Amino acid sequence: MRNKSRDNWFYRLLDLPVGVVAGASYPLRAIALLAQNSKLWGYIAFPILLNLIIGVGLYLGLLRPGLGEIQGITAALDARITAWVANLPQWLVWLSWIGELLGGLLQGILVVGLFLATGLLLVQFGAILGSPWYGQLSEELEKLKTGKVTTYEQGLLVMFKDIWRALAFEVKKIVLALGLGIILFVANWIPGLGTLVAGIGGVAIAALIVCLDFLDAPLERRRLRFRDKLKIALGGLPATGTFSLVSLFLVSVPFVNLLAVPICVAAGTLLFCDRIYPRRFADQEADTPSGEELEKT
Repeated sequence: MRNKSRDNWFYRLLDLPVGVVAGASYPLRAIALLAQNSKLWGYIAFPILLNLIIGVGLYLGLLRPGLGEIQGITAALDARITAWVANLPQWLVWLSWIGELLGGLLQGILVVGLFLATGLLLVQFGAILGSPWYGQLSEELEKLKTGKVTTYEQGLLVMFKDIWRALAFEVKKIVLALGLGIILFVANWIPGLGTLVAGIGGVAIAALIVCLDFLDAPLERRRLRFRDKLKIALGGLPATGTFSLVSLFLVSVPFVNLLAVPICVAAGTLLFCDRIYPRRFADQEADTPSGEELEKT
């Protein structure tokens, strides 16, 4: 049976500060573990090369033109503000600093949004194309941390089922993001805090999608439904929250994100092994033979 004592409100309350720090630290833990285990390097070498190719394509096709568009938008806004200030009475000229502040704020928001969008696209393409290597990396890490790894049947039919599940997973993430995005779009029109709420909510949606991506390998091995994966991601708060925010930051930084995707995949598996597996799967899988035991039989 599952250890319900670890799920009661008192335990979760005590775990809050620990979870906040622990979740944010998993990318660093992954780097340290990968550095100590050279046999795992082969699982990240090709994905990094793949991410480099994808990153160059995104940089040339999205980031550079996007930055140019942002520069054009802010230049046009500056021109309008200058014209508006020129028509003000002399005693109201001091209001020009508000326009400059709004222009700088808009430019910052657009640049951050562009970096987030580019990072998310890199994660999606990199995770899909590099999934065979990431899956093996996750298996090796789970075996290293728990002493066993849950695997499933193999075969041609299973391969087609895997492709279908992967496509369904991507579609469901898109539907989830669009559904929450519509709510935030409506909230954006609320006077006062609407724009702030929409901005914070947008980052939260992006972080949730990143969290689902980087936790998916061990969860998919257990053939969980999308709703169960979502429940685990939300139920692991605050650790999954700080982990996803740090991961979102890493995959949004140009050039850093080329290395960040495999590191965050490894970090997600470590988080699963340390904080999710003991609470949700250890007891029910205690008598289940591992992949190696199944091969021997």
